[in-house]
Amino acid sequence: MRAVGIQWLKSSFSEQPDGACVELALRGRRILLRESDDPSAVVKVSPDGLRALLARVRANRLGLEGAQPGQVSTS
Repeated sequence: MRAVGIQWLKSSFSEQPDGACVELALRGRRILLRESDDPSAVVKVSPDGLRALLARVRANRLGLEGAQPGQVSTS
């Protein structure tokens, strides 16, 4: 995805020494997500999709308990 004209935003809580954070942008009716250390990987979600993801994260219902970095549970 070309990043021309996209304004990426990051949380003030993301001020880590290494600069790694999740960034958000709005493009049309979609929300774009990317990790700052790999800006070429962009995920497009709807506002409802992001809302559902955040609700699962807050409820700790992602199935990631005990997973190592880079692993995702398929259950």
